Order: sequence, then structure tokens, then C-alpha cells
Amino acid sequence: MSEENTCYLLVKKFIENDVVAASKIIEGLEDLEAADLLASLPSDLAARVVKNLQVTFAAGLLEKTNDTFLQKILPKLDPQLLTTILMLIPAESRDRLKVHISGAVEKQIIDLLEYPQGSVGRIVTTDYLSFDKSVTAKDAISRIRSLSRKSRPASYAYVVDDQKHLLGVVNMLDLMISSHTQTLDSIMIKEVFSLHCFIDVQEAAAELARRKYFAVPVVDSENVIIGIIKAERLIKGVQEDSAQGLQRMFGAGRDEKPFSSIFFSLKKRLFWLHINLVTAFMAASVVALFEGIIAKLTILAVFLPVVAGQGGNAGAQSLAVVMRGIIMREIPKGKARALILKEGILGAINGLIIGIVTAMIAWIWYGNPYLGVVIGLGMFFNLIFAGLAGAAIPLFMKKIGIDPAQSSSIVLTTITDILGFFAFLGFAVLFQDLLV
Repeated sequence: MSEENTCYLLVKKFIENDVVAASKIIEGLEDLEAADLLASLPSDLAARVVKNLQVTFAAGLLEKTNDTFLQKILPKLDPQLLTTILMLIPAESRDRLKVHISGAVEKQIIDLLEYPQGSVGRIVTTDYLSFDKSVTAKDAISRIRSLSRKSRPASYAYVVDDQKHLLGVVNMLDLMISSHTQTLDSIMIKEVFSLHCFIDVQEAAAELARRKYFAVPVVDSENVIIGIIKAERLIKGVQEDSAQGLQRMFGAGRDEKPFSSIFFSLKKRLFWLHINLVTAFMAASVVALFEGIIAKLTILAVFLPVVAGQGGNAGAQSLAVVMRGIIMREIPKGKARALILKEGILGAINGLIIGIVTAMIAWIWYGNPYLGVVIGLGMFFNLIFAGLAGAAIPLFMKKIGIDPAQSSSIVLTTITDILGFFAFLGFAVLFQDLLV
């Protein structure tokens, strides 16, 4: 075995055994040397190293590696980390990296970049220091000194867990006077003021001015740190979106704007109006199936708008809550089914209460308790369907890549009308001998 191969195996073994220590050493190398070393590693091991590097340094290394290596390593990086790296590198390098990003990873990056206009998430900077809570003061100081030779030293370092959840902040003075063997979780300030990434820029500026902070961490709905916001950017009223170019590159964002041309808006909306027309005829066809029972009991026709209205309103309530959760990223992965079930249970409770009230009104109005039973049961099942549909439709639309804001309400109206009419008129058929 050659001397070169022996050295490579020793380096590879060292990195495998202690990737944190290896990452610290790599950060002390010249950029080109570090990039060559990273590219020489197996992709799985290189991805572990990148995860433990300071994100600014990692972005610089990936910018200098070749396309063959990028093709192997990019799919193995966490989308949150990859998004941050993309925001740190120049536009021409983004285009080179974008070629190797596709599928589920690309979709997650688009989601991460979709911050509302005027929100803090649009102007956040990802140039910050973060360390795992188990890192010692000695190791943290060593890494900060190494990184400060390549960029301006930071005044704060943030402490995170394996999932990048923000745990605390370390003041540099506290770090310097602490014992070298202390871990950062014993030094950090645990009560950290942070800003949600969707907070309005003006509100954020007011908070920083009131507290006299010059930098604040920005987190998402799961308390994952996505960057920091600096006071000077807010005070100067900088409204540009640091991720705007990336959004266009990946095709993110909504097409129609408030002042889009009439022709453009017509083109976007007319398709869905035709879809709505088709679905309206579908609901009408359900009513036509029960034409016979409606002819016998014309009072049933009086209650059809009540069934449709209550189902539509209940479904719209669920839809609004879930849409807000999607926009604000308040729905963690794996929790979609639990959310749909919760809305279904809520629909059942609402349906029971509204069904009893409607049944009493129908009984008093028509003088037949069985009509009350029919409308009450129909309302009960209608609101269950409405709750389930209101939660499931936008989640499903988003999953298959259709804008839920534009299409969910049309699909929801169709489902609540069809199922509501079917439930109400179906019970009318079952109880028709008692209704006539």
C-alpha cells in the first residue's frame, strides 16, 4: 500500500471516529485544502462533516468543490441546512448547485423559502455562530478563533441541539471567563429572546429598538433557528428578500398579484370557475337522485340550503385553521393525520349540537318529530364530513403540488354539498313512511 493511501485511510478513520474534532481541524485549513479534503471523502462521511461545520464555512467549501462531488453529497444534506447554504453563496454558484437538487429535497427548499412579503424571514441573515450544547468552552473558543481569521468575529454564539432547535445564547465575555471544561449548556443564557420568522419587519424593528438589541435569533414555529436579524437592517428599513432570487430559481411563490393584468388574472381564474361549474352539477345530480322523495315531501327542499350552508361554513372553519397552519408552518411532519382526526372529532361534536338544535326547529315547524330526526342525523354526518374534508383537502393539495389557497374551497364546497345532500336525503328515504 502506498504512503498516500495510508495517509488517506488514517485521515478517514480519524474523521469517522470523531467528526466534531475533525470538523474543527478542517475549519482551520485553507479553503482550497479543506475543499479538496472534503471532496476526497465518501459522500456519507462528507455530509456528516458539513453538518458539523459552521454554515458560512460549509457554504464556501461546497462552492469550491466539483460537480461530481456535489451530485453525490447534496441529496444527503438536510433541506434546512442546504437552504441556508444556498442563501449564502453567490447567484452563479446557486445555479451550479441547483442542477443537482430535485424531487422531495427541491420541494422542501421551496417551502422553506416561502416567507410572506414584509416578514423577518425575507431579510434574515444566516451568518451566525452556533454550537451543540455538549461542546466545551475550550473547543468553542478554539473554533471561534479559527473562524475569526476569515471573517469578522461574532459577539454571540447560539446553542442548539441535533435538530437545530434554539436552546440558549452564549455571551463572548461569559465564554472567555468560564472554565475550559465547562460545556456550553452550563454557560448559556437559557431565556433567549427570539423573533418568529413570519413576524412583520416593522414590529420586529420596534422590538429591537425597545430592548436595545443589535442582533436577535430568528426561529420557525418549531423553534428551529433559521438565522439572525441585525438591527441595522431593520432600522434602515431594508425590505429586500434575501431569498427572492432563490424562489424564482426554484419556481416558488404565487403567480397572480393584486395588480396583475386583467387578462392574466382571467387566465388564472377562469379554469377554476369551470371546475366549480362541473362540481355544482355534481351536487345537483345527487339531488336529482332523490327527486322522488322530494316530490312527495316538498318540505325537504326547504332544508337543502340549510344543510349546504352549515356544511360549507363548518368546512370553511376547518379549512381556514389548516391553511393558516400550512402558511405559518405550524403542522409538523407526521402530524397531518392527527390534525384531520381532530377536525373530524370537532365536526362530530359540532354536528351533534347543531343537529339537535336543527331537529328541534324542524319538529316545531313541521309538527313531525321524525323530520327532526332526519334533519338532525343529516346535519350530524354532514358536519363530520365537513371537518374531515376541510382539514384533508388543503394538506392533500399541497402534497400533490397544487396551490391549496386557490383550489381547496372549490373542492370543499363540492364534497360538503354532495355528502351533506346524500346524508340528509338518504335518511329521508329510510324514514319516508314516517314522514308522509
